[in-house]
Amino acid sequence: MATIKEALDSIMSIDGAQCCAVVDSSSGMMLGNAGGGMDIEIAAAGNTEVMRAKLKTMKALGLNDSIEDMLITLGHAYHILRPMAKQEGVFVYAVLDKAKSNLAMARRKIAEVEKELVF
Repeated sequence: MATIKEALDSIMSIDGAQCCAVVDSSSGMMLGNAGGGMDIEIAAAGNTEVMRAKLKTMKALGLNDSIEDMLITLGHAYHILRPMAKQEGVFVYAVLDKAKSNLAMARRKIAEVEKELVF
């Protein structure tokens, strides 16, 4: 079991990690964050809209499934959004330097962190 701070510290140990947050998708507010290099508060609020849009689309399509994670690939960064299975309405958000990170390993680590996170 990991606290939010421990979970964020673990994500920041991923090669190429720039910043991360645990976000309440009902409000767009961060429950905790780590790292820097961008305005993580704006990024968390904006990605809340991405999460809401995907869930709304899945509902409209009648998909009886859940999101494992979402990947947004930019020119220099990966943005990973992973909804918490145990805490509906909360997601883990991480930004990784594309040149310094291993995407498969990062996704695996974030999945492990998400499963251990409690609050």
